[in-house]
Amino acid sequence: MKKFFRILGIVVLVGIFGGTIYFLYTKSKKQPDVFENKSPFVSNVIKKTVATGSVVPRQEIDIKPQVSGIIDELFVEAGDFVKKDQVIARIKIIPDMVNLNTAESRLKRAQINFEDAKSDFDRQQKLFDEKVISYEDYMNSKVAYDSGKEEVAAAENNLELIKNGVTKKAKTATNTLVRSTINGMVLDVPVKVGNSVIQSNTFNEGTTIASVANMQDMIFEGKVDETEVGKIKEGMPIELEIGAIEKEKFNATLEYISPKGKEENGAIQFEIKANVSLKDNQFIRAGYSANASIVLDRKDSVLVLPEGMLHFENDSAFVDVLVNADESKYEKRKVKTGISDGINIEIVSGLTKNDKVKGDKIDPKKLKEQKENSQG
Repeated sequence: MKKFFRILGIVVLVGIFGGTIYFLYTKSKKQPDVFENKSPFVSNVIKKTVATGSVVPRQEIDIKPQVSGIIDELFVEAGDFVKKDQVIARIKIIPDMVNLNTAESRLKRAQINFEDAKSDFDRQQKLFDEKVISYEDYMNSKVAYDSGKEEVAAAENNLELIKNGVTKKAKTATNTLVRSTINGMVLDVPVKVGNSVIQSNTFNEGTTIASVANMQDMIFEGKVDETEVGKIKEGMPIELEIGAIEKEKFNATLEYISPKGKEENGAIQFEIKANVSLKDNQFIRAGYSANASIVLDRKDSVLVLPEGMLHFENDSAFVDVLVNADESKYEKRKVKTGISDGINIEIVSGLTKNDKVKGDKIDPKKLKEQKENSQG
């Protein structure tokens, strides 16, 4: 009996030892890698380049005064619609004292000369009526009288222009009224009543009274890197995404590419402009930042594969194709590719929709969870 228990104990010890050895062996044995396999599929591939910029009015005009002075009254504010020749401000002229004194002196001299010419004309007219003097002498006095009268009127007008910027006979043609030169919306009024303004002339661009723009004619202004500018041309369709307007895209047409680039942050950038197509009663504020997607190439309903599943050697592209599912055996295969949108790439030849291509490695933990979920 003792011999039996002794043999049983030895068997148990050998079993425990063997089980431990097997457990350690299986624990240390490397699990085979499992990869996610994907098949090529049919889709559209659109190759784009993105330009950043902003949406601005095509025509934005700065309205400047033709005389210097002080803003006496403003008739518009930002956001108002104005028509061409509509008055937007009135300027009060501050006359130059030297010019004012000269004009007053000229008027006084003209009045003195006119009074003298009037007295002479009255005397000559009486003599002419009595047929004492000739018609020529009478006409000489009349011409002097008319000239003196005209000189007084001219001196008065000159004084009015210096003091008020307008004559009594031509109030509608005054330079003190600032008018809009186009139809549009007032974008900004940078001055206030009481501000001094400078007239626009050959030596000074003048003070801006208001900025007016046609908000129904908008363009996109952006910049494209030198590596992409050779791939675009005028007339290409553009899809605009405006950051301030979510879930809506705008169509535009490329109409200008700058012939000269500018260096910015170490890269050469070329300016582009595109005409933005607005729907009826659609309003976009000036200065909105936007991203423009320019379609460089497009292929519809072609065989594609995620670009990350390809590996490249020299100028050739290769994929690993599953040939034995039971043994997870793959073969390296060369494929011919077409255009890419950065995510998917066109497969011209080398694969079919039935092939399974080796993808990313699957995490063993996730694989185990997937099996447990499928069994559950």
